[in-house]
Amino acid sequence: MATRAQVLVPIAAAAVIIGIIGVLTIPADSKLAEVKFPRGTIKLDNKMLDVQIAETDAQRVRGLMFQDSLPDDQGMIFVFSQEQVVPIWMLNMQFPLDIIWFDANGNVLNIAKNVPPCKSALETATCTVQNADGKKAMYVLEVTGGFTDKFHITENSKMQIISI
Repeated sequence: MATRAQVLVPIAAAAVIIGIIGVLTIPADSKLAEVKFPRGTIKLDNKMLDVQIAETDAQRVRGLMFQDSLPDDQGMIFVFSQEQVVPIWMLNMQFPLDIIWFDANGNVLNIAKNVPPCKSALETATCTVQNADGKKAMYVLEVTGGFTDKFHITENSKMQIISI
């Protein structure tokens, strides 16, 4: 029978290696302490939101990493050039998110509620949220956890882009 050390040491080593690989694969410009995102405005049902726009690969990788909070009237919108399956990872997040996937017409495809941040290096490789049923999205909106319940956002909700 294996001892506790014989089991834990390889697991710890794998976690460290995965964490290092994860950090090394992040584009350099997304590692900066503060990243400036373009800003825009969207309307989700009757709720206006000031959004940070993530439209480049580096911006999408960086996302809301290291931000301490997100007010109810703000969010981050990930914009893609074509509809695609978009997994979201929660690396270096500081608070839970509601994540909403939209098609090109602003229709809600899926909502993931109160998604917790990753807690360990081992989760770096596995800490992703998948869009249900692999539906292809053009936009993904991240808002603070609890937003969709507070403002009654459902799969029947509609997003309107005001400016992005």
